[in-house]
Amino acid sequence: MPSLNGKADVMFEDDDLPYEEEIIRNPYSVKCWMRYIEFKQNGPKSTLNMIYERALKELPGSYKLWYNYLRERRKQVKGKCITEPAYEEINNCHERALVFMHKMPRIWLDYCQFLVTQCKMTRSRRTFDRALRALPVTQHPRIWPLYLRFVRNLPLPETAIRVYRRYLKLSPENAEEYIDYLRSVGRLDEAAVRLAAVVNDESFVSKEGKSNYQLWHELCDLISQNPDKVTSLNVGAIIRGGLTRFTDQLGKLWCSLADYYIRSGHFEKARDVYEEAILTVVTVRDFTQVFDSYAQFEESMIAAKMETTAEMGQDEDDDIDLELRLARFEQLIARRPLLLNSVLLRQNPHNVHEWHKRVKLYEGNPRQIINTYTEAVQTVDPMKATGKPHSLWVSFAKFYEENEQLDDARTIFEKATKVNYKQVDDLAAVWCEYGEMELRHENYEQALRILRKATAIPSKKAEYFDASEPVQNRVYKSLKVWSMLADLEESLGTFQSTKAVYDRIIDLRIATPQIIINYAMFLEEHNYFEESFKAYERGIALFRWPNVYDIWNTYLTKFTDRYGGKKLERARDLFEQALDGCPAKFAKTIYLLYAKLEEEYGLARHAMAVYERATQAVETEERHHMFNIYIKRAAEIYGVTYTRAIYQKAIEVLPDEHARDMCLRFADMESKLGEIDRARAIYSYCSQICDPRVTANFWQTWKEFEIRHGNEDTIREMLRIKRSVQATYNTQVNFMSSQMLKATTSSTGTVSDLAPGQMGIDDMKMLEQKAQQLAAEAEQDKLKPKEKILFVRSDTSRSELAELSKQANPDEINIDDDDEDDDDEDQGPEEVQLEQKSVPTAVFGGLKDD
Repeated sequence: MPSLNGKADVMFEDDDLPYEEEIIRNPYSVKCWMRYIEFKQNGPKSTLNMIYERALKELPGSYKLWYNYLRERRKQVKGKCITEPAYEEINNCHERALVFMHKMPRIWLDYCQFLVTQCKMTRSRRTFDRALRALPVTQHPRIWPLYLRFVRNLPLPETAIRVYRRYLKLSPENAEEYIDYLRSVGRLDEAAVRLAAVVNDESFVSKEGKSNYQLWHELCDLISQNPDKVTSLNVGAIIRGGLTRFTDQLGKLWCSLADYYIRSGHFEKARDVYEEAILTVVTVRDFTQVFDSYAQFEESMIAAKMETTAEMGQDEDDDIDLELRLARFEQLIARRPLLLNSVLLRQNPHNVHEWHKRVKLYEGNPRQIINTYTEAVQTVDPMKATGKPHSLWVSFAKFYEENEQLDDARTIFEKATKVNYKQVDDLAAVWCEYGEMELRHENYEQALRILRKATAIPSKKAEYFDASEPVQNRVYKSLKVWSMLADLEESLGTFQSTKAVYDRIIDLRIATPQIIINYAMFLEEHNYFEESFKAYERGIALFRWPNVYDIWNTYLTKFTDRYGGKKLERARDLFEQALDGCPAKFAKTIYLLYAKLEEEYGLARHAMAVYERATQAVETEERHHMFNIYIKRAAEIYGVTYTRAIYQKAIEVLPDEHARDMCLRFADMESKLGEIDRARAIYSYCSQICDPRVTANFWQTWKEFEIRHGNEDTIREMLRIKRSVQATYNTQVNFMSSQMLKATTSSTGTVSDLAPGQMGIDDMKMLEQKAQQLAAEAEQDKLKPKEKILFVRSDTSRSELAELSKQANPDEINIDDDDEDDDDEDQGPEEVQLEQKSVPTAVFGGLKDD
């Protein structure tokens, strides 16, 4: 094998000649060297390394050559023992490369990683440091992750701690990583110091997304659970600082402070902390956390004492310390409802309901109850109170009353009447309770005096709803107090005093219709009838409809019962006055009273006139009932023939549903009177509003009437009318839709109960499609020839018609079969065929003609 440049130690093969010649021509071309290296890639490693060395000798500043050469050398020793001499040769290659490539972070990273795999700890650390000194600071973030991963795996944490301190000077935002490492290696003191610095740094942003409050809780947990290891911080001051800083999350902070003292062995200090926490927290959640922790602490203390006593062989019954701990725990459990109530009152000191609950908790302890009531009435501001603030004063007074201390109860009530409540009703309730207390102890004069004092006119009058004035100036218009005073005056006072109270109520214009009625009844009981009627009149002048209805109703009834027909004209004037402007909703009762008056004491024609007016004045829903009463009374007074005009008017005025009923009753009356033609005319008239598919009962009644009283012609006419009416309804699309809805939904029960506007969309579409189909069929029927026969011929055969006629009058009516044949011969084939057919069945679910 020939030598290159006359050197025998450099041997090459014939295939290398082209590459060698190219290199001789271009010794400083990286591409030429790389092509040569790629050609020798699969050759001996020593030859490949020699070519790299030759290339780097010519081009020592080529990053590409150095990077590929070092990677190739590292690949050659991969998997070999780290004690092989080749490792040191490669290290020297890296050192030679760094002479020229000391600004290339990739070379440093590969070299450091290679040293780490060789377990050369000191040399690796120094190389990392060299890399950080050699590279610009902008390239340091590429070195630090590998460096930190290396130092975290060192057996002694001191090196890692020193490296982390340097690292945090460059990247202080990664303090959480350092804190986690310190906690993992047990350096909790420094971890607490670093975490405290992070919490105090308002500009710190957690990379893990933790809030300042979460970091603070981590600090509290760390320092409270490790009191023996954290010595550089004042734990108590830190946690108490958090109590003032995070006021919405106090429970956990208090528990952390107590836990710190418990782990430190200062149990009495822990109890003091728990007691302080229970007496200062303002939310139920914080209280629950603290109380549960407190109870758990006491239980653990009892369990530890019992365990110690058992180990020492002492008798538990003689252990005073154990008994003390048990008593302390029982007292804590017993205090829980009271402590919870205190929390709620700290939350809202104006909560009246909670003050009442607090009094119940002290049941059996009069001194505490008095103190609680005293504190409550002094604390609660009536303007801010939740609930009825006057109930505290009333309950306080009742407590003294129950303990037979009436003078103290009166003192409380007197003070309660001077409180500036938010509502007048509160002060009125106090006065009423004051008076009821005196009544319970039979101090009737005192009760009257109290209520008279409450209703006395103040020196400065004020309107009832004038919030700018104190309630003491407005309570004189409280109906509640006046009503109780009126009741007491009726029971205990004189007639004149009671009358004066009622008159005063009316003058103040605070009376209700019930007050007016009570006043009138009171006067009536004392036989002052005219005075009672004047009271009614005053009440009527005060109120309008509908509030005046009860007054009018009572007034008219009492007046009628009192005078009957003696003052008939006055009674009529009263009724006319009551009916003037009376709403239709209340007119029925007054009209009936008016008509009753005319029937019993007046003229019958006047009564009929009243009934006539009533049928027009009452609500539409009541007209049917009013007409029934009118007809009944007219028949009783004038006879049934007088009711014909009433029936006619009712049929004209009432809606179809009630008009049908009136027609049937009218026709029945005429038939009973023997007026068959009149009855038939009524049936004929009513048929125009009776769809055969919906009102089958009407047509059945008419049919039975014709069977009893008619003949063949009348029956034929009835059937013709029926078919004509049915066809008329068939062509009315809107009516068809409504009737179809009634027929279909009444059978299924799914839509019939729905109010208008609540029908399903699918049901409406179905009805519209059906209505359109029926309208199209009706239009086609109009175009058919001889369609008029359907309106002339009956849908029953002649034999059936003859049978019906025989049932009606077998002696007089006889239909000859020969006549049928003659009639058929005179008709065309189409007419005969149409006669045989019946009218199509109603699409709305109606019945076929019988």
